[in-house]
Amino acid sequence: MTIQSANLILKSTAGVLRLTLLSALVLVAPILAVANDSHEHAASARLVQIVRANTTQFINVNNAAGAGYAPAFGCVSGPDHGAMGIHYLNGSLIGDGQIEAKYPEALIYEPIGNKRRLVGVEYIVDAVSWLAAHDNNPPQLEGQDFQFVDAPNRFAIPSFFELHVWAWRDNPNGAFVDWNNDVTCEGQ
Repeated sequence: MTIQSANLILKSTAGVLRLTLLSALVLVAPILAVANDSHEHAASARLVQIVRANTTQFINVNNAAGAGYAPAFGCVSGPDHGAMGIHYLNGSLIGDGQIEAKYPEALIYEPIGNKRRLVGVEYIVDAVSWLAAHDNNPPQLEGQDFQFVDAPNRFAIPSFFELHVWAWRDNPNGAFVDWNNDVTCEGQ
C-alpha cells in the first residue's frame, strides 16, 4: 500500500466519521430538545394543576365573595391584543406579603354577558416588602419567575410582582404570559 493510498483511505474514513457524527447529532438533537421541553412543560403543568386543584370551587363566581374575593378594576384588556379579564382580588392575601400556590391573590374571570367564566389566577405581592424580606431576590413559584410592575402603573398602586396562571383557559402564548389572546372583555 502506498502512502497516497493510505492518505486516501484516512480521508475517506474521516469523511465517513464526520458524516456519521453529523447524522447522529441531527437525530439526537430533537430528542434532547423534547426532553428539555418536557421538563419545562412538566414544571409548568405542575403549577397549573396546583391552581386547578385549589380553585375548582371558584368556577362558580358566587363562591368568590365568601372566600374574600371581590371584583376590581373592571375588565382589563390588552394594550394591543388579548385581555386578562375581571380580577377578583382578596385584599387580605394581597397584603400578607406571602406567596402560596394554593392561595392566589386574584381570581380572573372572563365576562360573558351577566355570567363570569373562571380563566385563571394571578399571584401578587408588594415589591418593596418582598425584596426587603428576601435579600432583594424577586419571587418565584414552582420555578416560574414573577414579573415586576413598577409604579406608576395603570392600577394606581405601588410597585408589585405578579404571575398569571391561565389554568382554566389555554393561552396560545403560554400558561404564564400576562395577556391571553383567547380572553376578551367584549362579552360584557
